[in-house]
Amino acid sequence: MDFTVERIKDVMVVRVNFSRATLKESKELKSILFDGIDIGERKIIVDLAMCEFVDSTFMGTLVVSLRKVSALNGDLKLVELHQSARALFELARLFRIFETFNSQEEAIESFNKSQVQLNKSQTA
Repeated sequence: MDFTVERIKDVMVVRVNFSRATLKESKELKSILFDGIDIGERKIIVDLAMCEFVDSTFMGTLVVSLRKVSALNGDLKLVELHQSARALFELARLFRIFETFNSQEEAIESFNKSQVQLNKSQTA
């Protein structure tokens, strides 16, 4: 299977299980992410640890998915970017819009911190 989808706590984790992410894989990822968002997923992590190359179509799918979930007060975060994929994200300046983490645990915890901060600002 090209992708593994699991739920950890209240977070949807999509693991990319291949080394090259191109047009074919972007279509499948878009379907997975949009289906998740449509059924109510608001905290999403995409794990790119195995992925060495990410083309512009795949990056575009991540951006569109982030916009969709953000419009519903959710977030999509990236974890474990391979060094070569990280260079492509830097070149495309996508670090300006995506939060990236070294591990799933850090990303999951960041959702909890964001929720605590939101709750504090609402009660102030």
